[in-house]
Amino acid sequence: MITGHCHCGAVSFEFDGVPDDVTACSCTVCRRYGTLWAYDYEGEGIRITTRGSNTGVYIRGEKEISFNFCRTCGCVTHWRALQPNDKGRRRIAVNMRMAEPDVVAAIPVQRFDGLSTWDDLPKDGRCVADVWF
Repeated sequence: MITGHCHCGAVSFEFDGVPDDVTACSCTVCRRYGTLWAYDYEGEGIRITTRGSNTGVYIRGEKEISFNFCRTCGCVTHWRALQPNDKGRRRIAVNMRMAEPDVVAAIPVQRFDGLSTWDDLPKDGRCVADVWF
């Protein structure tokens, strides 16, 4: 299991296992946040814990997902689908930059062109440690 949390610790996550890769997206939001997403379903492979109502939400144009952040320290911790899929499962992704570096360093990075083509880009062999800074 991989765990992570915002800077102040008010918003945290648990990710079961280790993802096959993390996504670095170039869309207008993700590139500004600098996130590295790992995906699963809410309450299944990913669990979010917050202290009180400390999570703020930003919903972008298409109104399909919410970007969630800590109201205290401002860290973007996860995104969440606004509607469940046809099987009643809600897609969610956590920002692996909230995990400890040594725990996620070897996970491959999948670049995703969320700005122009909406396609995965060719793998280039980089892992989290190569893009951490």
